[in-house]
Amino acid sequence: MPVTRYAKSGDVNIAYQKFGSGPRKIVFAPGFVSHVEHLWEHPKPRHFLQRLAAMGEVVIFDKRGTGLSDHVAGAATLDQRMDDIRAVMDAAGFDHASLIGISEGGAMCQLFAATHPARVEALVLIGAYGSFLRWVQNNPRFDDFVAMVDHHWGEGRTIGIFAPGMAGDAAFVQWWARYERLGGSPGAVKDLMHMNQEIDVCAIMPSIAVPTLILHRTGDGRISIEAARFMAKAIPDARLVECPGTDHLAFVGNVDAELDEVEEFITGARPLAAVERVLATVMFTDIVDSTKQAAALGDKSWAAKRTAHDQAVRGVIERQRGHVVKGLGDGFMATFDGPARAVHAALAAATVAGEQGLAIRVGLHTGEIAVEEADISGLAVAVASRVASLAQSGEVLVSSTVRDLVAGSGLRFADKGPQALKGLEEPMRVFQALA
Repeated sequence: MPVTRYAKSGDVNIAYQKFGSGPRKIVFAPGFVSHVEHLWEHPKPRHFLQRLAAMGEVVIFDKRGTGLSDHVAGAATLDQRMDDIRAVMDAAGFDHASLIGISEGGAMCQLFAATHPARVEALVLIGAYGSFLRWVQNNPRFDDFVAMVDHHWGEGRTIGIFAPGMAGDAAFVQWWARYERLGGSPGAVKDLMHMNQEIDVCAIMPSIAVPTLILHRTGDGRISIEAARFMAKAIPDARLVECPGTDHLAFVGNVDAELDEVEEFITGARPLAAVERVLATVMFTDIVDSTKQAAALGDKSWAAKRTAHDQAVRGVIERQRGHVVKGLGDGFMATFDGPARAVHAALAAATVAGEQGLAIRVGLHTGEIAVEEADISGLAVAVASRVASLAQSGEVLVSSTVRDLVAGSGLRFADKGPQALKGLEEPMRVFQALA
């Protein structure tokens, strides 16, 4: 996590962080509430920030009254928030920068770009708007939202408004609940919402004379796509990219495709597909007889059972510092930076599945893999898959490579003998991990 520092904006201390490197300077203005340190504590926002860091030197900050910045009486005006951008730019040594504003942060960035064009190289607006009353969708109604904040702030209930696609991810909802609590108190949030109702920068849009990119998800349930279409017409020569998706939060959903657009706009070139070769332990899991169980339980009951299973297995993997690469219908493909942790995770996954009335088969192999965007490839991946296919109901099978690498760990194995695996010239000895 970058070091958190403070910039003076008048008498108010604004918390900010600076990270990344390169000749280009980027200032990221958050929407609604934020907390610059808690953002790094979940893989999704962390990935978003790391993508920005690949484009240049980045500054992020908490608006006055939110996060780690000074708490102030009442809500800050848009002018004061614009001054906060200038304060963090000065503190970071940025004479000029590209501004990226999401949601409410987009309005302050538009005002700053129109007022200080010499300090703005480019303007990127993500899920933003010009007028709160015209384009922030009343679902729930404003008064109902304020009541929710008053009685349930900090419980994560707003996830259905800001990121409905993540509502079924218990770990993310828990992270989001803490983000609410750290981002602002219920009173501060209500003051902020009442001030936001007054935001309307439509009149100054024709005065924006910097290159502008507008990204907006067509199904955004918080900010209407019409907000983006209006800005694209009102801001001279603005470019609009309409993206699929329903989540309002910029750091969930199809983030990489959208940030590819941002990177090309800011740097002039799309990122090259990065391929990294690393040593990893690959794990495949698969639910045994899933089709039969789905037919017996019915779609609704099976979906609920699957959701509970997926959350439990993901939790086991993450507790052992593993990374879920992707779901595979009835199971997962995951990687670990240590084979012993992978075996412990596999055994724990089999145990929790059994407690849920399910049986899974698991296979593990350690080898070099190629990591490219959201997938992995290589012979080691294929071998792990082949090992998993040999497992019987409830079994965790590992290759001889895994077994040799965990010597001295106290883990126990039963020898299953040499097995012919497709893609390998010689049979490979396979072992069953014992609980």
